[in-house]
Amino acid sequence: MSAKQKNSVPLRWRKEVERILITDEQLVRRVKTLAREIEKDFRGREMVVISLLSGTVMFLADLIRHLNLPLRLDFIGVSSYGSGTASGELVFTKELRLDVRGRDVLLVDDILDTGKTLSRVLPKIRALEPRRLKICVLLDKPARRVEKIRADYVGFAIPDFFVVGYGLDFAERYRNLPFVGVLHPHVYQ
Repeated sequence: MSAKQKNSVPLRWRKEVERILITDEQLVRRVKTLAREIEKDFRGREMVVISLLSGTVMFLADLIRHLNLPLRLDFIGVSSYGSGTASGELVFTKELRLDVRGRDVLLVDDILDTGKTLSRVLPKIRALEPRRLKICVLLDKPARRVEKIRADYVGFAIPDFFVVGYGLDFAERYRNLPFVGVLHPHVYQ
């Protein structure tokens, strides 16, 4: 299979997905590398991994499979997009169950875009008094940042494209794509 065929969007998705930005092979390699970086930083100590639902599910599953250290897992549900592209009011749909006081915490999100979501989530977690709080994101889109938020671990920095796949969605669609693709503007405009 040629490189062009390998990076081309499957026929079924070509009317909606313009191109593949990050291939499934690139995702696998980078997630493994991120896991090693996190392990080195946490030095084998038990951590609490907090994931923001729902876009992180695929990334989270792959990431924690490669973390060779003890961990506990919990989720925070947040919703801000609905069916559009403009970020709306943030609503918490699920709260943490685990006590994070005095623990090392890794907060995992799919994409750091404007920073509005994390600017609301971080104070909520900090109020629970973790010993240490680190942020891991699959994608960082600094061109759209409006809040001063920085991730400690970043899978890929990307330009200002509307991306879907590998858990990322538009109107709850495309999460199951095994790659990160750029959505055709006619789909979301």
